[in-house]
Amino acid sequence: MRVRERLQEAISRVSEVVRGKDEVIRLSFCCLLAKGHLLLEDLPGTGKTTLAMAMARVMGCSFARIQFTSDLLPADVLGTLIYHPAEGRFVFRRGPIFHHLILADEINRASPKAQSALLEAMGEGQVSVEGVIEPLPQPFFVIATQNPHEFYGTFPLPESQLDRFTMSLEMGYPPRDVEKEILERDVQGELKEVKAVLGPEEILEIQRDVHRVFLHEDVNEHVMKLTERTRTSRELRYGVSTRAAQAIVACAKAWAFIEGRDYVIPEDVGRVFIPVVIHRLGFRQEMERGSREAFLKEMLKGVPFPD
Repeated sequence: MRVRERLQEAISRVSEVVRGKDEVIRLSFCCLLAKGHLLLEDLPGTGKTTLAMAMARVMGCSFARIQFTSDLLPADVLGTLIYHPAEGRFVFRRGPIFHHLILADEINRASPKAQSALLEAMGEGQVSVEGVIEPLPQPFFVIATQNPHEFYGTFPLPESQLDRFTMSLEMGYPPRDVEKEILERDVQGELKEVKAVLGPEEILEIQRDVHRVFLHEDVNEHVMKLTERTRTSRELRYGVSTRAAQAIVACAKAWAFIEGRDYVIPEDVGRVFIPVVIHRLGFRQEMERGSREAFLKEMLKGVPFPD
């Protein structure tokens, strides 16, 4: 079976565990294949942890869950130096971040120092502790969950740190018939039965294939027009960065690959645009996520696809 076919099988197996969230699952894989990191903003109990664990299992990757709390220290995430008297030297003891897939649960409940420790590792692909530099395993994919801002005891991520996340998604409640089915199933039991379809080396191979997906100059121009529209809109205090434009291109290539193509079409850009930019924009008025999505859908309509 070819790698692309195994990727589709992996997506299908996750969909069997996380029911009724096919679009979220496909976009999560899209973010992974674009070498990005994912922010899930939603209420507790909507399946975020199950999604992360299922993805790690089908990819044959190591997994760690880090519960972010107000007393979490950077060393609790990255690791620390331990003195060994017998050897007469300090030895680096790795923290939980040294896994392929990290679930950073409730990241906005931790202090800015702990948040920064994770985000620095995401950006650099390595950990630096008191002069000791340790590379992180590859592939390296962070799924961070964030409670809605109105929840008590949170430390909202600043704009510069939100920009480090390639995509932001919302799980949402499942449809009524799917929720009824979930209540009748042993989801945790099914999760334990999920078998690996891919391996870390195959994920890296797919990421390289995604990078080689063809992007026509006209589609690239369409991305430029969309990013420029965010910077000139009167509804926004500021638009998206160049890093965001790069993320749109990378995710559009990944979405095209998942769809079975080796070239990007304008619809690919339209499909990933909202998840890539929604958390990066500065709205002049406070809006719920649904209103922000509606605004961005209208923005997409106002920038027609190239012929």
